[in-house]
Amino acid sequence: MARFERIEYSIHTKATALMAWQVFSDWTLWPKFSDYYGEIRWTEGTPWREGSRLSITAVKPIKITLTHVITLCVPGEKVAWIDHAIGTTMEQWVFFESEPRGGTHVRTWAEYTGLIPLIAGRRMKDVLLDFTETWYDRYALECDRVALSSLLPS
Repeated sequence: MARFERIEYSIHTKATALMAWQVFSDWTLWPKFSDYYGEIRWTEGTPWREGSRLSITAVKPIKITLTHVITLCVPGEKVAWIDHAIGTTMEQWVFFESEPRGGTHVRTWAEYTGLIPLIAGRRMKDVLLDFTETWYDRYALECDRVALSSLLPS
């Protein structure tokens, strides 16, 4: 019997919630945040609109294609999708929360279930946690870079 697993992660960035969203929503930047990515492309609908579909080919730890279906998107606030790949279904949410002293707290959680407990000999949860931590840490650095460059005189 398949069971649900959950992962959670969060970062802080000096960027505003809108800046953090702009960096996040630019999927052409995603390969900067992780070497797991191969091809990333929208296959249906307007990007980041409910019902739109994003196809991602991951090249690590094994080559697979994931299909994201956007279920909710409020730019600068939150976005959610459902993923399907290798007999696994995952729901993921990302929240962009402005902080009173400036900057943004970006947090994500994902719940998944499926038939594949191991991927490339590692627990699925460990692979997802490693990917998520690396991706969001590098994403935070890019958000900080964008925030800093917005403060520099033109």
